[in-house]
Amino acid sequence: MSKRNNQANKAAARERLREERERQAKKERTRRQLIVAGSGVLVLALAGGVGYGIMQANKPSHWETAADAKNITAPKNTSGENGTTVVIGKADAKKTLELYEDSRCPVCAVFEQEVGASVDKGVEDGSYKVAYIGATFIDDAAGGEGSKNALSALGAALDVSPEAFTAYKTALYSEKWHPEENEDSFAKDSYLLQVADTVPALKSNAEFRENVEAGTFDAWAMKMSEKFDASGVGGTPTLMMDGKKVTAEGSDTAPMTAEQFDAAMDKALAG
Repeated sequence: MSKRNNQANKAAARERLREERERQAKKERTRRQLIVAGSGVLVLALAGGVGYGIMQANKPSHWETAADAKNITAPKNTSGENGTTVVIGKADAKKTLELYEDSRCPVCAVFEQEVGASVDKGVEDGSYKVAYIGATFIDDAAGGEGSKNALSALGAALDVSPEAFTAYKTALYSEKWHPEENEDSFAKDSYLLQVADTVPALKSNAEFRENVEAGTFDAWAMKMSEKFDASGVGGTPTLMMDGKKVTAEGSDTAPMTAEQFDAAMDKALAG
């Protein structure tokens, strides 16, 4: 091989090596650019995900939204501001017994099981009418939303009739259906509807079912709860007449037997 050809071959080899190095360098630059771009997308995605998570966490709950509602749909058979005056009984009854209850309250359940029939008898006799004020504080204390959901369902029953409301309240507090305080069974519409099936006026009542499932009276329930909070009453069950607590003899608590209730009411009605 001539010296000239040898030099030419070496020059060609060097050129091929240079071109190969340029291709490798270009590939490395491209790879780095892709990594940087990918990292940017990942950061944006993570930031977006965190932002979405924060936004969802700060989003008001259904019940918070209901509490802030401006347009309140109140059940029929109510009166007063936002329909939070619920009076059961004869209009000409001279006395009004205020009854404060929370649907999840276990003591309220015992009260209704032991004394509820006596309360209903006084209403039927016209001795007094009952003003019902519903509370939801157990949801905050024990966690859950059963108090609120049950109160809304009671509104749906009241929309049917005062009699349906009373019968449904009795069923919810019954030994068979009332859950333990730490069990949030009333949070489930299906459970509330199952209890309602024991009340003739509510069983197979399509409008009642729709109102429960749609939460028609959720905002009303929250306004009722606000009324309880503003009342200054500290617990449930609480009974008031003429601005005074109706209590068992020698006690500061509600009467928990029919005998205690009759004695307390005799005193209250005479006052």
